[in-house]
Amino acid sequence: MTHAPERIETARLVLQRPRPDDADAIFRRYASDPDVTRYLSWPLHVSVEHTRAVLAFSDEEWRRWPAGPYLVWSRDAGRLLGSTGLTFEAPDRATTGYVFARDAWGHGYATEALAATIDIARAAGVRRLQALCHVDHRQSARVLEKCGFAQESVRREFAEFPNLTPGTLSDVFEYVRFL
Repeated sequence: MTHAPERIETARLVLQRPRPDDADAIFRRYASDPDVTRYLSWPLHVSVEHTRAVLAFSDEEWRRWPAGPYLVWSRDAGRLLGSTGLTFEAPDRATTGYVFARDAWGHGYATEALAATIDIARAAGVRRLQALCHVDHRQSARVLEKCGFAQESVRREFAEFPNLTPGTLSDVFEYVRFL
């Protein structure tokens, strides 16, 4: 198992393994924003303690697998923009996703971060990289398609989006990219 670097730089971004002292910035920038978390599979963070618990999970992923979550920072301003990363199901199979603060939308950051995540996955030995996207979240679907993902299926009543329709399973697009 090849371990991914904890820090990656792109033209405009720095992807870095989260640290415990990032909790306040994560909570403030995107995890507690109902608009930002609307189409995510995890619930809105209601406290910084919730964010700290997620960071503990992140550390466990990094211990268990070749990579895990990454925070996405602006290279020039050093400001937290969002997060991306990999969740492994097997050594050669992982899921990816991304979330960005509202003021980071529409600048191409998600596309740039996802391209870097694909490179990380390839270097870590992932052969099948997948992503789920709510059927109404066209902007996210477009980012996946720009990065070479193909829609593999529509999964009916497959995933809960607790900030959109709590307790209800929603339809999702399943995207895949073979590396």
